[in-house]
Amino acid sequence: MGIQDIIEGKKQWRAHMARVKALPPDYQIVYKEIQRYFFKVGPIDLLDGSLLSGTVDFFEEGVAARKGVLELIGNDVAAFCDDLVKDSRTYADIYQESIRGEPSTAEK
Repeated sequence: MGIQDIIEGKKQWRAHMARVKALPPDYQIVYKEIQRYFFKVGPIDLLDGSLLSGTVDFFEEGVAARKGVLELIGNDVAAFCDDLVKDSRTYADIYQESIRGEPSTAEK
């Protein structure tokens, strides 16, 4: 990864966060909880994929439809997040494998 890639990544992240800050306060709070959840147990390829930007897209559509954020995702933020990453390999999976003594995918 070169310096240009780092600079471009920062520009993209700042633009992404500007979109988040344009959301209503309740959406921002839920987005930050989703982001925190994904950074803790989310998919390994989180930053390479479109999961976070797709979430902002989804939220922007909800705002345009004049829906509350909990109308979109339900009352359980963790369950919403789990459903989004149900088919992805997560950091939580790696941790569980390490506890059980299973070899990681890289070792298989």
